[in-house]
Amino acid sequence: MILRTFGWSFGVTVVGLLIALLYDGPTGLALVAVLAVLEISLSFDNAVVNAKVLDRMSAFWQKIFLTVGIAIAVFGMRLVFPLLIVGITAKLSPYEAFDLALNDSHRYHQLMNDAYPMIAAFGGMFLMMLFLDFVFEERADKWLPWLERPLARIGKLDQLSVVVAGGALAFVSWLSADDPGNVMIAGVLGMVTYILVNGLGELFSEASEDDDEDDEDGGEAGEAGESGGRSGPSSLALATGKAGFFLFLYLEVLDASFSFDGVIGAFAISTDPIVIALGLGIGAMYIRSLTVFLVRKGTLHEYIYLEHGAHWAIGALAVCMLVSIGHHVPEWITGGLGAGLIIAAFASSVFRNRNEDSDSSGAASGGDKQLHSSNV
Repeated sequence: MILRTFGWSFGVTVVGLLIALLYDGPTGLALVAVLAVLEISLSFDNAVVNAKVLDRMSAFWQKIFLTVGIAIAVFGMRLVFPLLIVGITAKLSPYEAFDLALNDSHRYHQLMNDAYPMIAAFGGMFLMMLFLDFVFEERADKWLPWLERPLARIGKLDQLSVVVAGGALAFVSWLSADDPGNVMIAGVLGMVTYILVNGLGELFSEASEDDDEDDEDGGEAGEAGESGGRSGPSSLALATGKAGFFLFLYLEVLDASFSFDGVIGAFAISTDPIVIALGLGIGAMYIRSLTVFLVRKGTLHEYIYLEHGAHWAIGALAVCMLVSIGHHVPEWITGGLGAGLIIAAFASSVFRNRNEDSDSSGAASGGDKQLHSSNV
């Protein structure tokens, strides 16, 4: 199970470290290893949330996420995206941006830092909307009932997440942004992207469920129907395909939002784009493998508070990204908050399962005693 799930990650690790050794010697090898660990620590909560969404996707779209998606995550977000940001902000061609990254890494780093407030606003708003939609929804299981109950109660107000996120964006832009206008635009685009992608995914998921119900209701009629029916995928397959596509798109945008802090934070360790891409790419592979592991093992169903902890970690990351628009937030704080919340949620899930098992054992024992007494 471990080898089948993490086999590609192990292989990519060996190849990546070998390339780093040939490219920059032992120093490059060490930097790539550190960057990989940084990416894994910062994005562990991403794996938990990805697993929740991936569990709703068909086998076909799961494979697409693990093949095409990993290419987008590794090469797109960890290598191409920084070059595009630098090219757009400095009005350079992709080739000129890549040449700048190789030959003037300090200038390249400076341009990335100049663009970071807009990047943080976009990613922070996307993650903030995801977090707020989760905590404002009524749920049967509550990890922090003293806090989640009142949040779910006020969450009955329609579009409250948009109001809260928009207010936070306006406050941060006014308080700490050097260029409030561009930060506001980037943040609003992050909110719009979340609403659009998430809404389309939910729309086509509901369409799939409706078609499924129609198929069940008309099952007998379908069996007695004409044999010369139309060829090609059914309406259910089409709806499922659309839903899968938008869930895939949602996961890619979500992964991009999580990767922003890792890409920027990587410059504190190395300014070489090749080293950064290798290190973060290896880390991204392990996050993908961990996502698959959580789905196949049913971990989220067994430890039900893990999803809660991941979303609270997302909320903490969103706040850190908004704060970082005006003030630097060390990577160990963002990574530590996320890991701490998930570990706490996992521990709470373990205690809950043990209590339920003991209660079940106690009830069974009591029933046996009562049966024995009645027989006597």
